[in-house]
This record gives sequence, structure tokens and C-alpha cells, in this order.
Amino acid sequence: MREPESPEQFYARVLAATDDEGRLPVAVDAMAGWDIYPYELDSLRMKTLQPLADEEPARRGETVADCGCSQGPPAPDDGVTRIWTNERWHLDLGADSGLPVTAMLMPFEHHDLGHLPADLAAEMGQLVVTIADAVEHVPSVGRAALAKYGDGGAHLHLFFFGRPARMLQLRGSPLLDWEENLPRVPLEVLQANAEVIAERLVVHFGGTAGRLGA
Repeated sequence: MREPESPEQFYARVLAATDDEGRLPVAVDAMAGWDIYPYELDSLRMKTLQPLADEEPARRGETVADCGCSQGPPAPDDGVTRIWTNERWHLDLGADSGLPVTAMLMPFEHHDLGHLPADLAAEMGQLVVTIADAVEHVPSVGRAALAKYGDGGAHLHLFFFGRPARMLQLRGSPLLDWEENLPRVPLEVLQANAEVIAERLVVHFGGTAGRLGA
């Protein structure tokens, strides 16, 4: 059986591809060659590669006691805009977004993806399908995109993004590069879009529509 690559071996291989300033070349024949790539190439360059860290940093909420989930449901005035809930999950609205929809799905219990119990994992799969379909029923959305990162917080959170309809430059993985630079969508518009999602979730999955403001 082959030995898997260590972090040091991976880093050394990447470092060997850098120039004298420690910069990787921009992959012109890869992402930068896509018609959906959002940046001009004339002045674009990669940042200098940083040294390998001694260890992975701790995330927020590594234990239940340190996680916000231990504090129970949010208070009515805490600023969280909840789209939908059932007994085990909640879907919250990203209220500062340049996209028609940004939402996060999280379990109430403290779990990360790699340790999700089988019953919650099965329900999550069904929820992902239902939420993605609901996001694509928002009139200004062309496609739903899904992401899981988990570098900042240890509590499982899945992101759903609504790619604006007919804006074909925003297709694919550069969507979030565009999102950072798009003007913010007014909160009342985000809430109206979220109502579409909430209504479809209640009809097709049960649960309860959340607190979406006036």
C-alpha cells in the first residue's frame, strides 16, 4: 500500500513550483482561461506562499460548551433572520449578501460533518435536495450552489447560494469572488426571496417558516 503524502511533502511540492519571490504562477490555462473568470490578467498575481503552520488552529465551538448552539434558539432581537426550522435543523438567512440568496443550514445539536449521526445525515441529504430546489424557485435565481468549509467554526454549517439568473459570468466556482464585489441586496428583498424558500420547505418537508421581518 502506498504511503499518503504528509503535509510537509505536499507543501514542499507546492513550494518547488514558486518563483524567486515565493509566488505561484497564475494558471492561465486553467481558471484564468475560463470565460467566467472574473479578473483581468494584466496585473493579477498570486500572493507569496506562506510557511507551513505548526498545526491546524482551533475553530470556534470545538466543544459544546464553547459553541453558540449551547445557548439555545436565538432571541427575537438578536439579529438572526431564520428562514425555516424543524425539531432538528434551522435554515438562516445571510442578511449581508450581493446574491439573491445566501443561507446556512445547521443542526441544533452540536455536530460536525464527519461525526453526523446516521439519522441526521439521512435527513440532511433530503434537506439539501429540497432547499436547492426551493432556492431555484426564487425568480431572480438561475442556479443553486452548495458549499461546506468549516475552517472558522466547528458546528456543521452548509451554505446555499443563489446564482443570479441569466448573469452567466457568475457561473461556477468564481461566484463568491463576484459576490464580494456585488452591491448588497436590500434586506427587504432578501427577506422576500427567503419567503419563497420557506413556503416551499414547509410544503415539501414540513417544519415551520421562520422569522423574516416585516
